[in-house]
Amino acid sequence: MSKKRTMAAGLMVVAVIGVGSMALSNATSPSQSEPAHKETPSQKPTAEHGDEHGDEQDDHGHGSQAHGDEGKEGGHEEEEGHLELTAEQVAAAGIEIAQAAPRLMSTAVSFPGEIRFDEDRTSHIVPRVSGVVEAVKVELGQAVKKGQVLAVIASQQVSDQRSELSAAQRRVELARLTLQREKTLWVDKISAEQDYLLARQASQEADIHLANVRQKLSAIGAGHNLGAGNRYELVAPFDSVVVEKHLGIGEVVGEATNAFTLSDLSRVWATFGVTPKDLSRVVAGRAVKVTAPDLDAEVEGKIGYVGSLLGEQTRTATVRVTLPNPQGAWRPGLFVAIDVMADQVNAPVTVPESAVQTVEDKPSVFVRNAEGFQLQPVKVGRRAGGHVEVTEGLAAGAQVAAAGSFILKSELGKGSAAHAH
Repeated sequence: MSKKRTMAAGLMVVAVIGVGSMALSNATSPSQSEPAHKETPSQKPTAEHGDEHGDEQDDHGHGSQAHGDEGKEGGHEEEEGHLELTAEQVAAAGIEIAQAAPRLMSTAVSFPGEIRFDEDRTSHIVPRVSGVVEAVKVELGQAVKKGQVLAVIASQQVSDQRSELSAAQRRVELARLTLQREKTLWVDKISAEQDYLLARQASQEADIHLANVRQKLSAIGAGHNLGAGNRYELVAPFDSVVVEKHLGIGEVVGEATNAFTLSDLSRVWATFGVTPKDLSRVVAGRAVKVTAPDLDAEVEGKIGYVGSLLGEQTRTATVRVTLPNPQGAWRPGLFVAIDVMADQVNAPVTVPESAVQTVEDKPSVFVRNAEGFQLQPVKVGRRAGGHVEVTEGLAAGAQVAAAGSFILKSELGKGSAAHAH
């Protein structure tokens, strides 16, 4: 029984070894597989050439695509900032074309200033006598004419002086009658010459006294009308506007009472302070431009006065410019900007201020070409008279969009937004 088991085990080992030898011979024997897959020498270079060509084609194809992409990007850069518009579209949009050209420009020094009354045409009206206000004839802000009555004051002082005037006039009349009589008697040899001389002296003294009384009334601004009694009238000394009023009916006033302030607002002063370092550029007679941003107003003038002294507090010299003010738009107290035209320089290239737009935080202009407009960044310099100097980026003679250029900026922004999406 044990022998049978030993023989069975031996057969199984032999079978396993045979199966393993067959598997090993199939894996290592090239006799059958090589002829089917072996490449001939004439085919191998062709395949390798094809593979290399294929690789080169792929590389070339990829390179062509890259060059194509670069071409597209290059084309995008060339078209960036370009707007195609026909002449009809430009006219319909209201875009005006201006030419870049040289211009004489003035460099300006700017100062903050203030509009003030023309002190040469401003008056503080005070009564020259004491009394009680009987009537006020004008209102605050009212325009008055020279000699127009502003207020009426009842004054005992005026009454006394007019009474004295009446007495002086009667004394003069009596003295003249006496003189005529004494002269007749002296001529007729009835009276002595001494009586005639005394009568003439008395007449002259009466005339002197009358003149003195009239001068007193004139000095206080009271009329010589005896029928006016104690009536004292405050009148306007020139054509002006009532800018202050401090009187009321029944108010007691004196010689120092500031009753009215009148000013001729047909012209005003623009004043500003100048430090010593700028005094060399701010001289009398130099042109200035006064602007009021709050009013959107602008006027040109000349420096009329430069102070000889520096203020104790500000350490600046006061400068004054006289401005015409026919419409009354320049009101005293208004803050203004005053540009003093210091130097004049010939700028080679200038464009209107409306032509310069800020695109991507850079000053730029839209240059006109055959297809439309091309955005051109520039560098700007001086500004004067509604024009701006272009120091870089633009040549003289170029056509640029002026008024309405903001429309092109808006259209350019729309195109950039669409490209980003």
